[in-house]
Parts: sequence; structure tokens; C-alpha cells
Amino acid sequence: MAVRTPAETLELAFALKRERPERTAAQVHKIMLTTAGDRDRVPGLRTVQTHLARAGLNVRADGRSPGRVYGRFEAAARNELWTGDGLHGPVLAGASVRRAVLLAFIDDHSRLLVGWRWGTGEDVFRLEAALRAGLMSRGVPEALLVDRGSAFVSSQLLRACAVLGVKLIHASPRAATTKGKVERFFRTVRDQFLVEIDNGIELPELNRLFSAWLEVVYHRRTHSETGQTPLERFEAAGAPRLPTPALLREAFLWSQERTVTKTATVSLHANSYEVDAALVGRKVELVFDPFDLTRIEVRYQHRPMGLAVPLVIGRHTHPQAQRELPPPPTGTGIDYLRLLAEQRDAEIAGHPIDYSALAEPDGDGDGDGDGDGDGDGDDRDTNQQDEEEQ
Repeated sequence: MAVRTPAETLELAFALKRERPERTAAQVHKIMLTTAGDRDRVPGLRTVQTHLARAGLNVRADGRSPGRVYGRFEAAARNELWTGDGLHGPVLAGASVRRAVLLAFIDDHSRLLVGWRWGTGEDVFRLEAALRAGLMSRGVPEALLVDRGSAFVSSQLLRACAVLGVKLIHASPRAATTKGKVERFFRTVRDQFLVEIDNGIELPELNRLFSAWLEVVYHRRTHSETGQTPLERFEAAGAPRLPTPALLREAFLWSQERTVTKTATVSLHANSYEVDAALVGRKVELVFDPFDLTRIEVRYQHRPMGLAVPLVIGRHTHPQAQRELPPPPTGTGIDYLRLLAEQRDAEIAGHPIDYSALAEPDGDGDGDGDGDGDGDGDDRDTNQQDEEEQ
């Protein structure tokens, strides 16, 4: 016959939990053992957990229930769902201290990393670069699951998904487990790739090394849950259907609305353009490449109305359009000041320097300016001089 827990003992457990909701059942049980005169009267930890749950007290300080059970979800087919997220990596080389960021999309069904890019920030441009690479090589997904970061809630991403026919899903901030597969992949990246990378790496080299690790190791290794390699599982259905270049271009154009003035002009980021006079007073859509504000497509009620004619161009790119940091120039190995110091030391030592010879190499490497390589200053070589003397 099971021993019934005394009511006063349960009331103590409830009171301890209500006093500090952040206390776990284990902490409540430990306090009860510490304060009890007779430890035998204190129920076991599992019993305490059960009674706290029955009393509705198994909540955290923020009011959320702990230990929520999530069903294991997996897309039934490839390209049914892609999940995207960002991962901060090593500090990049350069004068300014900037940390590399990996923006990546993983196919839920196969666990294949369909699109990715290491960049210098987590903005819409790097996001679009990673997504575009995936679309070009792996096809178009039915849905895209992302968090609520600024790049993922941008109007540009929303427009791209609308053009491509992709359903854009934003995960709840309190449901991080919905992105469990990409988070698990990031843990693999930390444990197997980033652990081998030192700070101060060049961005192109980081992308090159990651590509090698991804294609040689991750994509070709059997996944513990699927029993297949990500590449095998993704390619089992054959070659994916890829979007056309025209569709991709349209998807990643930006657009903004403007009302046409009485003089048939519109402005966009300090630039002025002339449009069809028939559009005066109407709200039009300006469609453009953020890296080229000299070419603006005008649309009215989704109908093309030609190109806007540039009148005043003060800015050629969108204010947010920033290219990746250029890599530092390759070192020449020449220490200019040290060379000057050596020349000065030679002058002081009584050996004048022929600066004209230094500025204009003679091509033979002996420095005498005659080009014959014998170092005597005469443009005849030694054999020729011997023949003439004979």
C-alpha cells in the first residue's frame, strides 16, 4: 500500500514554490530535506514534481511551463521546407575588428545545406546572397521558416518570396525548437569546423574552407537520424527544377512606391527621375537593383510603364548597399624605409649609391647598368672583349 504524503508536507512544498517561482522541483525538494526534522517524512523528488504539476505550479518565473514536449517534425519531401538562421564565427582579418557571420538555409527533409554564405554582417544583402545561391543550385522551396531578425522580416525578403511563390513563415520568439535542425547543424559547424579556424582569417579563405568541409565531410557523411547522407537523401528524387534567370532577377529587385509630381517626376534617395506624364498625381511602383539606381523600372497597377529617365543622380547605389569589405592588399615584402636606411648607411661608409641604377634596373641583376651580367659596366661581355684583344 502506497504511503500517503502528509498534507502539511505538500503545503510546505507549494509554499516554497509560490515564494520563489523560479525554484525548480529539485530545489524545493532540497530545501525541504534541509529544514525537515525528520527526513523520512520528506517525499521523494519525483513525488514533489508530480504534486507541483497537479497543483499547476510547474511553471517558471515568467509564467511558462517548463519541459514542454515538442513533436518530432520532418518534411515529407525535399524542398518542402527550408529553415534559415545566422551563426557568428571568427574575427576577420583587417584593421577593423569584425566578426564573420554565416547565413544559411537547410533543407528540412534531407538536412542538406542548400544555401549559405559567410559575410561581414547579418543584413538583407548577405541574406539574399545566401538564398539566391540555394535557389540557383537546389530549386525553389514551398516554404521558408526564419526567425524575426531584421533581415528576415524585411520587405525585400517578403517581395522575393511572393515573386517565387514561397510561403514565408516567421518562428515565434518563444519557440526556438521549431528551428531545431538548423540549430543542430550550427552546433556541428562549431564542433567540427570553427574549432579548426583561428581569428584573423580572410573572408574569401573562410568561404573556401567552409565549402570544402561542407561538400567533402558534412554532405557525404551518414546522418544519425535519416540513415542517409544529406546529399543522397536530397538527390533521391532526381534533379530539382531550377528557377529561370529572369525569375530570379525579378525576385531580388527592390521596390518602393512614389507619387508622381505635377512635373511628371519622382525622387528616390536624393535622385530625381522623369516618368510618363500620364502618371501625374498617381502612385507608382519604382522597381530597381539596389546596386544600380541609374536604371529604374516604373510600374502602375502591376503594369510596366517604361523606364524612368534620370534627371539628377546624386547616388548610384541604395544607402544600405554595402559591398563586402575588400581583402587587404597582398604584401610585396618590400620594406621601403629599411632600404632607404641601408642606402644611407652605404653612403656614410664611403660607397656612393647610383640612384639612377636603382630606379631603372638594367635587366641582368648585377646592377652595373650595362645589361651583360658581368658587373664591369661595359656592355660587351667578357668573351667578346677577349676576342677583340686577340
